[in-house]
Amino acid sequence: MSLHLVSEAAPHYMPDAMDVLRALPFAAYTTDAEGRITGFNEAAVELWGRRPHLGEEFSCGSHKLFWPDGRAMAHDECPMAQTLKTGEAVRGAEAVLERPDGSRVVFTPHPTAWKDVHGNVIGGLNVLLDVTDRNQVEHINGHFAAIVVSSDDAIISKDLNGMIRSWNKGAVRVFGWTAEEVVGRHVSVLIPGDRLDEEPGIIERIRRGQRVDHYETIRQRKDGTPLNVSLTVSPVKNAAGQVVGASKIARDITDRKRAEEGRELLLHEIKHRVKNTLGTVQAIAAQTFRDGPKVERDAFAGRLRSLSRAHDLLTQHDWDQVSARGIFEQALAPFQENSHTRFTLNGDDLILTANQALLLAMALHEPATNAVKYGALSNDDGTVDLNWHVRRGQSGRVLTLAWREIGGPQVGAPQRKGFGSSLIERA
Repeated sequence: MSLHLVSEAAPHYMPDAMDVLRALPFAAYTTDAEGRITGFNEAAVELWGRRPHLGEEFSCGSHKLFWPDGRAMAHDECPMAQTLKTGEAVRGAEAVLERPDGSRVVFTPHPTAWKDVHGNVIGGLNVLLDVTDRNQVEHINGHFAAIVVSSDDAIISKDLNGMIRSWNKGAVRVFGWTAEEVVGRHVSVLIPGDRLDEEPGIIERIRRGQRVDHYETIRQRKDGTPLNVSLTVSPVKNAAGQVVGASKIARDITDRKRAEEGRELLLHEIKHRVKNTLGTVQAIAAQTFRDGPKVERDAFAGRLRSLSRAHDLLTQHDWDQVSARGIFEQALAPFQENSHTRFTLNGDDLILTANQALLLAMALHEPATNAVKYGALSNDDGTVDLNWHVRRGQSGRVLTLAWREIGGPQVGAPQRKGFGSSLIERA
């Protein structure tokens, strides 16, 4: 059977149905009155993932068919088969086809029955449109819409003039305005007077297609109370890729800021009290040992200073954890002042707890003091190499420190075990 198109401009050429099919940019196929496939284009082959046998297969060239809810669909139930039976086009439905490789495609069929002059069905044409991507986009949009609605963060959109276009429930909670009150107003209603100059800069970056990420600032609620927020602002583009507005996520970080301020105040107080305590201990020791040897008084004072410097470093890191290198550099800082080119430090990246850091700071003070008195730092040429590494031991990780002095005077083994050795062993 041929489909003849009348053309007065070119009476010498009459394109048939296959010419029409090949010219179509989307999947299409033809059947006879009984539903046998009589022709198809390459777009249909690509959609089906197979090439059906002409005159042998009925209604649809797909490997398998399913209803949108996942139930199997018989080929004689498909819209094309129904259209050929009734002569009325069955359209507007969606179906799912499965290719031989197992991949699936969501499509909409658009069947048309061909009739003779007496109204009898003599064949049909079916056009198949792949709507998989459209459905995925709709699903993603629905998913994101649900996130926006349920989010505790304020999520709003605005145009490039700063006019608010959308307002979620999180924004109601954070700022106190209802959507009815604020949509259509300028976003400046959320900005304190002394920060109005921030908005033009944000809009300018959005116009350039740039994202503003985790920008911490102050905004205000409906009642005028200030609010610490972290802003993320992203450009919104239309189908042509042009920036037409911005989406803004505002997270209330007031509680976090208060906690940070409280922790900072506490750390300063701890640092102040520790320094006072160490100063008091030093004063008591000076009084108690005022008649003792000066070398012992100096050694004790040095140990206190080493402990104080370690505390300083810990307070800079929220009294939590600190790097081994940082502690070693602090412990050796007094000895570096006059011999800054005579130390080399090499070792693994290692994070220490507060207790470990204090013990190591005290421990390193001992060999450094001895090096100045008797070892490599007692002359002008000696050097010290400090190396460390971590290995896995039976009871967990073990830190190994190697203190190596080069170029110092000849020394002998100690005749007695001093406080420094005991401190190192305990540490």
